[in-house]
This record gives sequence, structure tokens and C-alpha cells, in this order.
Amino acid sequence: APLLIDMTKQFEIIKEKTVYNGFFKLKEFTVKHTLYKGGWSNTITRELFHRGNCVAVLLYDPDRDEVVIIEQFRIGALQLPNPEQAWLLEVVAGAIEEGETAEDVAYRESVEEAGCEIQELIKVNDFFTSPGGTSELLTLYCGKVDTSNVGGLYGLDHEDEDISVRAMKFDDVYQLLLDGKILSAIPIIAIQWLKINRNDLRNQWQK
Repeated sequence: APLLIDMTKQFEIIKEKTVYNGFFKLKEFTVKHTLYKGGWSNTITRELFHRGNCVAVLLYDPDRDEVVIIEQFRIGALQLPNPEQAWLLEVVAGAIEEGETAEDVAYRESVEEAGCEIQELIKVNDFFTSPGGTSELLTLYCGKVDTSNVGGLYGLDHEDEDISVRAMKFDDVYQLLLDGKILSAIPIIAIQWLKINRNDLRNQWQK
């Protein structure tokens, strides 16, 4: 439902072409769309980054009040002044592959990236990660796990993954967020969601 102005929203794709097709895909769209004031926009051309839709899962142990945090090198963080800042603190995530559901990915990636078996899974939200330039729609879950034996190095060699995994007390993770040490949007959203819902979740999940 429209929040501000009641209007019929329409767009028209005038031209679409793939300008790069590699590990990711880059498309160029020429479009026009209806305007709030009535009529149609000028014709606009925009590049769109395609990487498929993805899943992230915040792994949480309600008994130990611990969150599973992973750390890995990220090409998008090369611009930061300190080279070590290219290793980002994140939560488990991965792309949806053909034939998989979002839930399938949550269970699979939790084992591949963190060695964790999810006991219960609840959906948090779907959201676009950066809709000004990429089509990626992310499904965020929270998964109940036992963190008593969590930690170590994980990732798939054939995907060149090199992932450090640790379990941390929620209060310590939240402090990292407050201190500006967590720079990826997905874990920030996930950790803030857990901050809001943690008491209810512990009541629901604790033995």
C-alpha cells in the first residue's frame, strides 16, 4: 500500500542488456517510470549488479547467551585505511543455488561456514541489501544452536573460503556493534533484531 501518495505505480523497460557476465553479472537497463506528480519520468539508464538472492542466519545459543560470529576477507572493504580492516565480522550467509529453498541454504551454510547444526529456525525478514544498484534480496533467519564446541577454521576450499569462527557472549557482540567494529549491514541488522527480541527468544527456546 502506498505510504504517502495514492497513485498507480508503473514502469516500462525500454532496453535490457548484459554488459558483463562473470562470477557476478552486470546488466544495463533503460527504463522509465510514473511520477508522483503525474505523467512519466525521463528515460533513465542504470547498471544493475546481479548476484542472485542470498540467505543469512544469526546462530544463537539461548542457554549460553552466545552468538556465532565469523570473520573473513571481503573485497568490498579494501578501501578502508588499515589493511586488517578488510577482514570483516559477519554472520553465516550464502547464495541460494538452483533447487534450494532459503531454509535449505541456512542449514547448509551453517555447517559449511561454522560447523553448526541448527536445531530450530525462525525467519526474521526479507530485505534488499543495496537496492540502488543490486537486485540482491536477502532472507535473514535466526537459528538455535549449541555453541559449547563452536570455533575454528571453516569454509570450502573450492570456493576459496577462509573463515574464522568463534562463539561470543551476546553483550560482547553488541558492544562490538556499538564501538563501530561491525561494518557489514547484515550482521548489524541481525544483532539489533536479537537485541530487541532476545528475552522473548530465550523464553521460547530455553530448555
